[in-house]
Amino acid sequence: MKTPWLPTTGPIPQGFETARLRVRPLTIHDLVKDYDAVMSSRAELRGVFPGSDWPRDDLTLEQDLIDLAWHQKEFQSHGSYAYTVVSPDELQVLGCIYLYPPSDPTTQADLLWWVRTSELGTGLKEHLREALQRWISDAWGLTRVVA
Repeated sequence: MKTPWLPTTGPIPQGFETARLRVRPLTIHDLVKDYDAVMSSRAELRGVFPGSDWPRDDLTLEQDLIDLAWHQKEFQSHGSYAYTVVSPDELQVLGCIYLYPPSDPTTQADLLWWVRTSELGTGLKEHLREALQRWISDAWGLTRVVA
């Protein structure tokens, strides 16, 4: 088991809810809706992960399942934390949030996130950004995050 990179003084935050969205841990059970969000937002996502061409145009459902399983296992072992952003009724994945060990030793974590392409221009991205800032500070107690 990896040594946790964040102090564990309590339970890991399980997410949050607003009137427009729900954030909760990403699991393999999100596969079909996650795959739809990822594949419909490929162009936007290619700029989210530095040095990565993910997701490739030929990403398969099975490959996405492997990715989700890896994220779920990393969450359980405290290696990193991936959250799905879903509509309040959970009918659609709206994006994802990833909290990784810091790439810069002067910070506490790296925060990467995205909103599906169909939600750009609806104000959801700005809404999520504001909610994330509060959540990272209040629930996680992090003040030095690369976002």
